[in-house]
Amino acid sequence: MKISMERNQLLTPLQVAHAVVERRQTLPILANVLITATEHGFRLSATDLEVELSVPGFLEACASPGATTLPARKLLDLCRALPDGTRLTIETVGDRATVRAGRSRFSLSTLPASEFPAIDVSGDALELELPQSELRRAIESTHFAMAQQDVRYYLNGMLLEIQDGRARLVATDGHRMAVTELPVSPPEGTSRRIIVPRKTVIEALRLLTDDGTPARLGIGNDHLTLSAADVVFKSKVIDGSFPDYERVIPRNQDKVLDIDRLALRDAMGRVAIFANEKYRSVRLQLQPGLLRLSANNTENEEAEDELEVDYAGAELEIGFNVSYLIDVLNALRSASVRLHLSDAGSSCLITEPGGGVGRYVIMPMRL
Repeated sequence: MKISMERNQLLTPLQVAHAVVERRQTLPILANVLITATEHGFRLSATDLEVELSVPGFLEACASPGATTLPARKLLDLCRALPDGTRLTIETVGDRATVRAGRSRFSLSTLPASEFPAIDVSGDALELELPQSELRRAIESTHFAMAQQDVRYYLNGMLLEIQDGRARLVATDGHRMAVTELPVSPPEGTSRRIIVPRKTVIEALRLLTDDGTPARLGIGNDHLTLSAADVVFKSKVIDGSFPDYERVIPRNQDKVLDIDRLALRDAMGRVAIFANEKYRSVRLQLQPGLLRLSANNTENEEAEDELEVDYAGAELEIGFNVSYLIDVLNALRSASVRLHLSDAGSSCLITEPGGGVGRYVIMPMRL
C-alpha cells in the first residue's frame, strides 16, 4: 500500500476513529487502526470488540491500494505534531510502514489487516431512517439516567424499543428513570427491543449533528448499526432483560404543580451548594402557591429558597437527590415543567405541561 494525503485529511477521520480505541488492550491489534485504501479514498476503522467505528477519508493519490493496521495513538500524535498543510505519504513494506512528511521520515510497526476483528452484523435487521437532530435530541434527553459500572449490567446502557410507529429510549440507574420517544416509520408489524451499551450511546452523541441530515439505524437482535455522513458505527448489544419501566411510572398522583423551569433549576443550583456532599439531599416543602427548597450539611450550614408556583393542593414535604432534579431540568427545553407528586414515600414524575414526549421519574429520599 502506498497513499498520499494532506495532514488534515488524515487527522480529521483519525480523531473520530481513535475515540473507540482503549488505552489498555488485551489484544495488540485493538490498539491499532485499520486503514483500507482504494483509488477512490480510504477508510479508517477502530474497534474494542464491543463497538466498531469506520470513517471515510480523501486521498490526494493512491499509488498502490491495500490495507494494513497502524498504532492509533502514535499515528494520531504524529499527525498532531506536524505543521498544518503538510503532505504525508504512507507506504507499507512487510511488517513496517514508512510515513514521510517533507524531510521527516518515521517508521511504524504494523499488524496484518486480516487479523483486524470486525463486528459481525449479519442477520435480519430492522432498517430505519430519521433526522440526526431528532435522534440526538432524544438521546440527550435520556442518556444521563444510565447507570455506571452497576453490577446489574443491563442498567449500564439504554433500552431502545421500536413498537407501534414509535422509537422509545429508556435509561435508569435504579434511583431515577428517563423515558423519551420519537416517531419512526418501520415496516408494519415489526418491533425490536435491545439494550444499547453506554459507550455506544456516548459515541452516538458525539457523532450525531444538530442538522436535519438523515441517520440510518440498523437494529438486529444482537447488534446495532448507525450510519451518518458516511461514518458507520457498529455495536454489540447488552444481553439481558431490561426492567418493566411502564410499571415504575407513577399514576394518578393528586398533587400537580407547574413551575418555571429555569427559575427552579437556578434555585436548585443555589441550594445544592449547601447540600450534604455524599447524599446530595434537598427538602421540598409544598403549600398553596409556594415551593420552599432547603438543604443542610454536616458543618451545620443551611440554605433556603422560595419560589412561587401554580399549586392549590394540600401541603407536602418530600426529599430528593438535588443532582437528579437538576439533570432533568437541564434535559428539558420547555419554559415550565410539571411535577406530579403523591406523598413523601412515592416517586416524583416530571413532564412538560404541553404534553412533551419526555417523562422522568425520581425516587424520594428519606428526610
